[in-house]
Parts: sequence; C-alpha cells; structure tokens
Amino acid sequence: MRSGIVLKLLAWGIALTLVGLPVVGVLSGRFAARSWPIRQLQVNAEYTYVSAEQIRAAVAPQLDAGFFAVDLDDVRAAVIGLPWVARVDARKRWPDTLELTVYEQLPYARWGEDQLISRAGTLFTVAGAEQLQGLPRLSGPDDQLAEVVAFHSRCLRQFSGSGLAVSEIALSARGAWRLTLASGTTVELGREAAEQRLDRFLDVWPRLASGNNGVPASVDLRYENGFAVRWAGAAGTALPAAGPQPPSGT
Repeated sequence: MRSGIVLKLLAWGIALTLVGLPVVGVLSGRFAARSWPIRQLQVNAEYTYVSAEQIRAAVAPQLDAGFFAVDLDDVRAAVIGLPWVARVDARKRWPDTLELTVYEQLPYARWGEDQLISRAGTLFTVAGAEQLQGLPRLSGPDDQLAEVVAFHSRCLRQFSGSGLAVSEIALSARGAWRLTLASGTTVELGREAAEQRLDRFLDVWPRLASGNNGVPASVDLRYENGFAVRWAGAAGTALPAAGPQPPSGT
C-alpha cells in the first residue's frame, strides 16, 4: 500500500516536471537574452553584390535570443536566403559578439536566357542579372553544363594572342558547337574534332586578317580539310577552302 502511494507521488512529480520544463525554458531564455545580449555583429564580406545593410537586416530578428540561445543554423539560413549569397560561416565570440563570414556568388558566365554560372560551376538566378556587363553567354542542355564550361575555358586558351575574342558558345541538342566572336562573327564547328578544326582556322587567321578584307561575317569549319569564310563586306563572297561541302550538323 505504502509503495503504491510512493509510486503515484513519483509519477505526479515527473508529470509536473515535464509540464514545467517548457515554462522554465522560456523564462530562462528571456532571462539569458536580457543578461547576455548580443551587442556586436561582425560581418566579413566582399560587398560586391550584397550590402552590409541587407545582411544585418536579415540577421536582426535572430539576435533577440541572446548570446547563448541564438541558433547559428537559423542565422546562416537567414543570410543564405539573400540573393547573391553562396555560403555563410557563423560563430559566437564571448561575451557578446556574433561573427559572420559571407561568401558571394561570383558570376562566370550567362547560361541560357536568365541564369548565371558561378565560378564554382553551379547555376543560380538573381534579379537584375541582365544588367551585368562583360559576361560570356553559354548555352546547351542543362546536363552538359560542365562540358560547355570546360570547352569555353579551352577556347580561351586557344584564342589567346589571336586578336579574336569569344563572346558566346552554344552546344546544340545534337552535340554541334557554334561560337560567336566579339566582332559578331559566327563560327560553326560541328560535332566532331571541334578543337582541331578551331586550331586549323587560328593557324591561318593571321594571313587572312592581313588581307584587309574586314571582319568575317561567318566561318564554317565543318569541312574535312579546310573551311569557308564569308566576309562582312558589301560583296559578301564565300571563300571555301579545299574539301567537300560539310553535311548538315557535322
């Protein structure tokens, strides 16, 4: 009988404790926020696309919890939600400081109509991206993003010192490459041996350029042993090199 009463008392004690814990937690959290507030927010960032004001405004609601109760995961989530933010490191420094290091997305190129490629090779979208100047435009199937980026990087090396610059690269669904140069010239590379075909053209480009024919309107490299150039002059004549007419899409 006596042991039954003791067990009931213990059960009631446990129940009251479980009910009281959330209340104590709330009260202690408020007490901690008043007693150990966060007085300093230190932000390290490049501030190229994200401002200090944006970061501080995103974090402000989290700081009310105080030094001990503030959740660093919530802080990181609040900042990572800002446009242009790629990654956030957050830590506390006793007795009253929250430190943030914010890493911005660094655009490498445009992708398709409205996306950007970061220097890490990932796609992202931000408002106002169309206003960015000087970025090359790349396009192709999304699952071949890495291949297009790698091809663009190789093209930059191939064109180095040629006096020509690549502004666009497109990979068709059938695997054919097309370049657009800064001059507006389109260069058809086809699907096979694209880099070898490009080397062949760049080897003779200095002699073509010295002919004072102006800027080519288009260059077709889809020939087995040569290429064709159409100049942007009034005549617009085609100058085919040796080799048969290229099959469509080669």
